Amino acid sequence: MTTTARPRRRLGDLVLAGFSILVLFYLFMPIITIVAFSFNDPAGKFNLTWSGFTLANWSDPFAGGDLLDAMVYSIKIAVMASLVATVIGGLVALALSRYRFRGGALINLFLVLPLTTPEVVLGASLLNFFVAQDERILFFDVSRGFRTILVSHILFCVSFVAMTVKARVRGFDWSLEDAAMDLGAPPLRVFAKVTFPLIVPGILAAALLSFALSIDDYIITTMVRDVGGEPTFPLYIAGAFQREVSPQINVLSTLILIISVSLMASGSILGALRQRRSMA
Repeated sequence: MTTTARPRRRLGDLVLAGFSILVLFYLFMPIITIVAFSFNDPAGKFNLTWSGFTLANWSDPFAGGDLLDAMVYSIKIAVMASLVATVIGGLVALALSRYRFRGGALINLFLVLPLTTPEVVLGASLLNFFVAQDERILFFDVSRGFRTILVSHILFCVSFVAMTVKARVRGFDWSLEDAAMDLGAPPLRVFAKVTFPLIVPGILAAALLSFALSIDDYIITTMVRDVGGEPTFPLYIAGAFQREVSPQINVLSTLILIISVSLMASGSILGALRQRRSMA
């Protein structure tokens, strides 16, 4: 029984490992393609066929003013949206986790709705919200552009931030706050010295998640922006396929990937170092 069970177990482990490698390769293949084609030397305007290896694309990654402007525009929106959403979502998560009050379950439901609602539905509702001109309705007509995109990104990022921070705060020992107050610390000092340092990993993770969601959004941004206005980076890439696909698109996408991975790796390293220091 034991002799025959071991080969079967080893065979099952090999099959599972091989299947896992194939799935990971399938998931990372688009990313590998983007990175590889950032070193491609295309024969024409469309960087879709491998023609040869070159480093010239990386010598001037910001070639093309329109591409750079779209990238800066997306980063500006993503930074502002992630900051505001992190503050609002973090406070909501702390309130829902720390206190029990009437309507808490309803607020939790409202937080989940943007996560489960298709983006096309959310984008259409925001479009109606911004362009409605009936004075009898409490909606208002505004010029679509930077403001409408920013408000929309904050709206759907708040839910992701709140749920992420709630997951971090769920195991928090609130008696630490009570102990600090018993020692004479005011509420703001308790939050700055006790609560915030312990939940900062969850807040940073939520901020990075909201930044990635904002800079990546396409559907909602398409609906709430002016048709002739300045495009974000995803909108520029989608429109570029009609006229030109330059290697700089792949270069900037690779730079975003490198920065994102570096931030996540640095956060993991700092978290591991902090845990070692606390154990020591």
